[in-house]
Amino acid sequence: MSTVLLARNTHHEELREALGRSPIVAVLGPRQCGKTTLARQVAGSEAHFFDLESSTDRMALSAAPERTLASLSGLVVLDEIQTMTELFPILRVLADRVEAPAKFLILGSASPDLIRGASETLAGRVAFVQLGGFDVTETGNDQADRLWHRGGFPRSFLAESDPASYAWRQDFIETFLSRDAAKFGITLPPEQLRRFWTMLAHLHGGVLNTAELGRAVSIDQKTSSRYVDVLAGTFLVRRLPPWFENTGKRVVKAPKIYLRDSGLLHALLGLRNGSEVTSHPRFGASWEGFALEHVIGLSHAERDCYFWATHGGAELDLLMVRGGRRYGFEFKYSDSPGTTKSMRVAMADLNLETLFVVYPGRRSFMLDERIQVLALPDLTKTLERL
Repeated sequence: MSTVLLARNTHHEELREALGRSPIVAVLGPRQCGKTTLARQVAGSEAHFFDLESSTDRMALSAAPERTLASLSGLVVLDEIQTMTELFPILRVLADRVEAPAKFLILGSASPDLIRGASETLAGRVAFVQLGGFDVTETGNDQADRLWHRGGFPRSFLAESDPASYAWRQDFIETFLSRDAAKFGITLPPEQLRRFWTMLAHLHGGVLNTAELGRAVSIDQKTSSRYVDVLAGTFLVRRLPPWFENTGKRVVKAPKIYLRDSGLLHALLGLRNGSEVTSHPRFGASWEGFALEHVIGLSHAERDCYFWATHGGAELDLLMVRGGRRYGFEFKYSDSPGTTKSMRVAMADLNLETLFVVYPGRRSFMLDERIQVLALPDLTKTLERL
């Protein structure tokens, strides 16, 4: 386990740099992705830790939060900050002290309210660092299939066996259904919410229709949309927005939906190991989401990523805008991907600089002019050049 954790040096450095330039740093990511472990590794033994889901720590901060935090020096870590967002105004005051004796590292598992509250209250004082599960640069290319099958949550990926990994993921899902969901305003009974989440798993890689999704579990479209918001806000689901401009073609204007962790996707589909994953009808969509998360995560370009599709059938899995230039990505689980009419339409209509066809092979090569087949291990160095 330590070997893999040591491979998270990139995140260590990113966090140290953020602490060097800002009095407050927020590390955001799903539960159990390693935020607390990362914080402890970077902070060391001298830091002051508060787990805001601990009744003792909450009581310590509830009575006189400003006085308690103002008395501390060095690094102060507040874990699960979304449970006490009323601390934000206090952190702003403490961060503005002339000779601030402390810096604050806040860890959160929910993004919309947390980011909104932190951005508004702590404007100019907070830096954000996003942390997800392991990616292939951390586990090694030889572990890419295991990472795809089990997902990137550390305890799932590092489990001693496939059954142990699958059991951990099922426990994670049950904990969210029975405990976490209600905290975020989801009132569906756990069994009904599981059906809702499982339906999202079957829609993985498809266009989101919240009205249809809601009807399946007997809730209205507004409530269905809000529940998708919660799953997206807790970093479990990704809504990839559509790209549309006046090209003279009718384009799809609803988002696509993905489960961000492939291991959770497989658990919701009841797929216990790699053999069951690769024999499932949705394995191609699963690998598409797995590779798409790598491209978005490694490029740090989440706000500049879209998909594109026309009602005529042409589509592009991922469109990324970098430096005013447009790059396309297609994800193909194939030993020898080729060009398609859809690719050429996307190249022409979107004026792509390059179209990358990402596949699970080990060698990258040019497929055609401005169309490159890109092996998963070559993602990082390719994205750095864009």
